[in-house]
Amino acid sequence: MINMYLTYYNLNAKPFQIASDPQFLWPGEKHKEALAVLKYGILDNRGFLMLTGDVGTGKTTLIHSLLDDLEEDVIFATVPDPGLEKIDFFNFVADGFQMNRWFNSKGEFLIHFRRFLHNAFDEQKRVLLIIDEAQRMKPELLEEVRVLSNFEKSSAKLINIFFVGQNEFNDMLLRKENRALRQRITINYHLEPLLKEELSDYILHRLRVAGAKDDRLFTSRAIEKIFRFTHGYPRKINILCDHALLTGFTKEIKIIDEKIIYECVKDLSLPVPGKQKVIQQPVKKVHPEESIPVAVQKKVPQIHETIEPQPVPQPIQDRAGRPGSKPVRKLFSVLSLLLMLMAGAVLYRYGLFEKPAHFIQYLWKDVVTRVWAKPEGKVTIYYPVRDERKKSGGF
Repeated sequence: MINMYLTYYNLNAKPFQIASDPQFLWPGEKHKEALAVLKYGILDNRGFLMLTGDVGTGKTTLIHSLLDDLEEDVIFATVPDPGLEKIDFFNFVADGFQMNRWFNSKGEFLIHFRRFLHNAFDEQKRVLLIIDEAQRMKPELLEEVRVLSNFEKSSAKLINIFFVGQNEFNDMLLRKENRALRQRITINYHLEPLLKEELSDYILHRLRVAGAKDDRLFTSRAIEKIFRFTHGYPRKINILCDHALLTGFTKEIKIIDEKIIYECVKDLSLPVPGKQKVIQQPVKKVHPEESIPVAVQKKVPQIHETIEPQPVPQPIQDRAGRPGSKPVRKLFSVLSLLLMLMAGAVLYRYGLFEKPAHFIQYLWKDVVTRVWAKPEGKVTIYYPVRDERKKSGGF
């Protein structure tokens, strides 16, 4: 079916294959910049380099294109999965550099690896170690890789180590125990997804590399929908476009429109932005007894009496509308009377009132009554002098 697929669209190869073929790398501005920066770091022996990006942004394709563009004086080895034990990692690196030796200890590996690096330097060759999926590295193995960079001469580095990983690798380097390695990274590039205006050129480039004669296999509306569902991630774009061409072949359609894209999205179970289907379950009215298991219903006694609701007791309030209780008010009155008697005796002693009874009458009528009658508790007290009291005949 693949040959029929290619013949139907007049293609020489699958334009949206998942394999990281460097010839299909789209020469966009960000990819050109990444290739230039990373190549400079390798040729200038900058030591540690790092390339990060989200899943499906094209990091592996970019690395393959970089390796194809390097000169023959660069010796490189790639570790695709660094989730290994120390000794296994050392042996994997030795095999990648074709050292033709198996090591049983770290010391034995370091001795021969140092000789390998010095021989490469004498032959004027650069050594590059590429560690893919760097976010899978264990902390202890990350420290061992840092130690490998200590092999150097006074004038040049003997090895360049290139980390390629997802965004989580940045979080790993921010840890306190990795600060020594973080300070040695001289080249750091982050690969972003494609922009909306770049998607059309990306699709057209891959179609032309695959030998397409017609540049209008995808309509503009179809390209808009592709970006809507893929958000510019090259891997998702390749999967969706490849499925769209296959669907168009089975339906004998030459031009891929938005209807085919929608159908492929449904087949691939891709989420539809802005349209989340909410399933509402019908509300079922359940009798209170039905919600209790049968075994429990037999143990619960049936109550048929009607219980009237009891009124909520209200707090006792005084004349001013303040809550209180009679015993407290009585106690307060008795204490107030005693204090007034004592105050009257003192004031009578100093001649402010002719009789203590006048003072008690004044406080009871003008002070106590007003305090209890006003909720805010504010009262104005007037103290008449002796002369005015004699003229008016007292209280």
